[in-house]
Amino acid sequence: MTKQPSLERPLVIYPLVVHFVTLLAAFVILISIAIRIDSGGPFADEQIIPVIARAIDRDASGQLAVVMTPELLDAQAAAPDLWFVAEDDTGDSVTFGTVPRHYDSLRGRLSDLSFGQFRARSAPYELAAVIRRKTTEIGTLTIMGHGELAELSLIVVLASNIMILPIFLLLLLTSIVVTPWTVRRSLFGVSRIAREAEEIDTDTRGRHLSESQVPREIAPLVKAFNDALRRLDEGYERQRRFVASASHELRTPVAILRSKVESSESDVIRALAPDVQRLAILTEQLLDLERMERNGHDDRIDLATFVRQLVGDMAPLVIAGGRAIEFQVSGSETIVGDAGALERVLMNLVQNALDHGGRHVVVRVCGAVVEVEDDGPGIPEEERERVFEPFARLRPRRTGSGLGLHLVREVVARHRGHLEIRDAPGGGTIIRVVLGAT
Repeated sequence: MTKQPSLERPLVIYPLVVHFVTLLAAFVILISIAIRIDSGGPFADEQIIPVIARAIDRDASGQLAVVMTPELLDAQAAAPDLWFVAEDDTGDSVTFGTVPRHYDSLRGRLSDLSFGQFRARSAPYELAAVIRRKTTEIGTLTIMGHGELAELSLIVVLASNIMILPIFLLLLLTSIVVTPWTVRRSLFGVSRIAREAEEIDTDTRGRHLSESQVPREIAPLVKAFNDALRRLDEGYERQRRFVASASHELRTPVAILRSKVESSESDVIRALAPDVQRLAILTEQLLDLERMERNGHDDRIDLATFVRQLVGDMAPLVIAGGRAIEFQVSGSETIVGDAGALERVLMNLVQNALDHGGRHVVVRVCGAVVEVEDDGPGIPEEERERVFEPFARLRPRRTGSGLGLHLVREVVARHRGHLEIRDAPGGGTIIRVVLGAT
């Protein structure tokens, strides 16, 4: 069996993959652009500033002085050319190491600055320096220093991760959550018309799928489906009218033919009476099908009383044919339905039991269930579904039309019920009619 394609992959998975690749590419491009910015070479790592700030103190006279802290010693060991200048807001300053002469003009004026980064153009990059203001226990200091050098690419990558990565993750999360929701929302109308389509069957003709709130791309398919349903309804209506008209037109000539056959003095012609009777029954059953489609009555029926009366009406005819019929009741319920249609159901079931060799027919009522049992040869299990098809026959017979059990199933289905065929305990068949009680 070929696996049906799903809309989930093209509408959800593929866009998510594209979003992910696009975001990843944008992320890489931004980092690449940032790394390719001309930095003039390595620059002084500003992590030296806190180390210097903690190494500055005041002497007994209140002047700034350098204290060789372990941190400062480690920094000097890592960068032997370490130097710095620290200055407070009063202009008092302290110097450590060899400060390049290029920065002499800044001495005494560092407190006017708050942020700066100087980069040398060529190795050994001794002019690289960083300026930061730092608040310490002895006051606010402006520090210009040179220590270990750092490459721009590492800093850019770290900064990009801090700034861009959260945005990347947020966009990715948004795509994962929003895209499936958007797709499901867009296809909501498709799910609704699918449920509507499941409710359409032969008993709900005239219904169509809703064309509103359906995506524009799917609307032509829904419209085509509705057009097909309309054509089917029109075809069924033409067929129903033909059957009804044909049945009505046949009644009169069949009645005339039966009258002439029965009144004929010729034994040969009178021998045609069973065939004429069969034709009359077929005509009436076709009319029953037409009436069942057209009419529907909601009668409140006490099932036991209804069946008892029907069995009583049929008993003289059954007995006259040398058969026996028995009625049993073990409880009754009230149902709502078409009394005339249900009467034809029971008459067909009893007649079917008699026609198939039953000598003794038992009709039982138990709640909303009616059983018709015969002592005939029975119905093979593999044939039990086929007997309800129109014009189906288990064995050739001169009587009957093959529509009786089909009519029975149609009527029972319209009364929200169903049929069951079982083996009778002593041989024969039980046809069980389960109706919907009120």
